[in-house]
Amino acid sequence: MKKIILGCLGITLLLSSCVSQKKYADLEAKHKETQDLLNSATVKLNTCLEEKATATTRMKTLEDQNAFLKANNQELINNMGNLTTLTTKGAENLEKSLESLKEKDLTIRKLQDAITRRDSVNLALVQSLKGVLGNLDDEDIEISVEKGVVFVSISDKLLFSSGSYNVTSRAKEVLGKVAQVVNNKPDFEFMVEGHTDDVPYRKGVLLDNWDLSVKRSTAVVRILQNDYGVDPKRMTAAGRAEYVPVSQSEKSKNRRTRIVVLPKIDQFYSMIEEGMKDPAINN
Repeated sequence: MKKIILGCLGITLLLSSCVSQKKYADLEAKHKETQDLLNSATVKLNTCLEEKATATTRMKTLEDQNAFLKANNQELINNMGNLTTLTTKGAENLEKSLESLKEKDLTIRKLQDAITRRDSVNLALVQSLKGVLGNLDDEDIEISVEKGVVFVSISDKLLFSSGSYNVTSRAKEVLGKVAQVVNNKPDFEFMVEGHTDDVPYRKGVLLDNWDLSVKRSTAVVRILQNDYGVDPKRMTAAGRAEYVPVSQSEKSKNRRTRIVVLPKIDQFYSMIEEGMKDPAINN
């Protein structure tokens, strides 16, 4: 009977881990797709900026030419009546160039606004987190921004006892402060990642570091949901085991729980996609 119960528990944990890993993989793939699109938009943005500089120089030249033509127009008309037609065409070309430049400027501003809005939102989030967590030691908690994503990394010595996935009382205080920030920013979704070192682990129903990392992430998610009212639809629990280390020499730094905070990807993706569809950026 004990073997049957343990078997059922093992299968349940395995299925839970698979679901978490799949959801994590989907989220990471979508994030990569958005990052690739952002990189493409940035390349085109730089191209547009170069074209704008060239067009501005050309426009200044055309304006000087147009002023010269206007100043000498009457004399040229008296000597060469057919030059009037050429002058009119030059003015029309200048007008078309100015209109094209305005269109490119508008597209560039759309892309810049999307990037600026994302960076501003991330900066505000980081400031809020540092405001509530600023009294903690740097060794225990670290807040950073990488490639447009906000990370809150909390050491396991603060969150858990060695080899355990039960959240400590001190850690609940920290998670309560994090919940205070994320509850005030409903436009954010986030993922809780459990990380371990590479020391083999097996205890009770836990088979390895995969199991331990997943159990720790789900423990944190449950605290945020049950104790602090964070909407579970905004959270993803994931285990990374020992496969994403931050240090090869100090194993303790690899034992951590990381909260990955993202603005809702669909909103930012739509802003970039709208800018990329503008015909002005592709001319």
